[in-house]
Amino acid sequence: MTGKENQRLDILATISGVMIALQARANGELSHRLNNGVEAALISFGSGLAIIALIALFSPAIKEGARNLRGAVARKELPRWTLFAGALGGTFVGIQTHVVPVIGVAIYSVASIAGQTAASLLVDRLGITGGGKKHITARRLAAAAFTVFAVFISVYDRIEASDLALFAVFLAGVAGAVVGVQRALNGQINEYSHQSYTTSLLNFIMGTTFLTIFLTLLLIFGNSKISSLPAGPWWIYTGGIIGVIYIAFTSKIVQHLGVLTFTLFSVGGNLLGSLLIDLISPTDGVRVSWYLVIGIAMTYLGVIVGGVNNSQSRKPLKQ
Repeated sequence: MTGKENQRLDILATISGVMIALQARANGELSHRLNNGVEAALISFGSGLAIIALIALFSPAIKEGARNLRGAVARKELPRWTLFAGALGGTFVGIQTHVVPVIGVAIYSVASIAGQTAASLLVDRLGITGGGKKHITARRLAAAAFTVFAVFISVYDRIEASDLALFAVFLAGVAGAVVGVQRALNGQINEYSHQSYTTSLLNFIMGTTFLTIFLTLLLIFGNSKISSLPAGPWWIYTGGIIGVIYIAFTSKIVQHLGVLTFTLFSVGGNLLGSLLIDLISPTDGVRVSWYLVIGIAMTYLGVIVGGVNNSQSRKPLKQ
């Protein structure tokens, strides 16, 4: 791989991280305008499902991946319950739509990454990814503690804020932990589907189904009601398509950059994008302080120190 190709992939990995921040902003704004986070999450997931389902109709590879999964489940090689990993994705987006309007994209991203880092310790120790159990090293334990501390620094000037805001920070961390477990389960599914887009389609199906059931229960037993779709702006409806594009990016880039390099550039793009969004287009009541900037820098440093498995080297691009 040439230096220019390496640079291009690094840029694409960074862009994929920025896309995560953009999705959070779009879903958060949609939730704010609907005043219903679950409905906003369902719209985001449902639109993503519609797009990837349309792609699947014309993709023999995705259909082959589905046959591989059916065979693995029938042979009892893959536990049936792992197929519900998409419900965790629905939970993640549901929390995201509730939290971002309260604390902003930047603090949400810091707390979410801290949750992912902490959850990765348990996920690797239990061997949920399918690659076998891994020991919790002192380095990774220190990195997890460091990223959690970074969340504290990020919200230091808001310690006396409302209980709602502090609870939202906690939920953001939970969302990160949830998506960390989801990615681990998807690792198992991918081992048998051999097609990342099939795994993505399954996730969108399960996530949309979960959110549909959840919203229905809220309508029946809660005080929720369906709100009419706001007229605009147009970008509040881009959460689903951003998710599909993000999947396309990651499925192509990770295999060439390796996990470590991709994670570092992606997290960097996510945090930088989150900061810029809160500077340029903040949600109501959100402000950017030096504590937040320092917390973002500490979070990125924690990811670097933690060093996800860097045994994967860059692979040459297919010509």
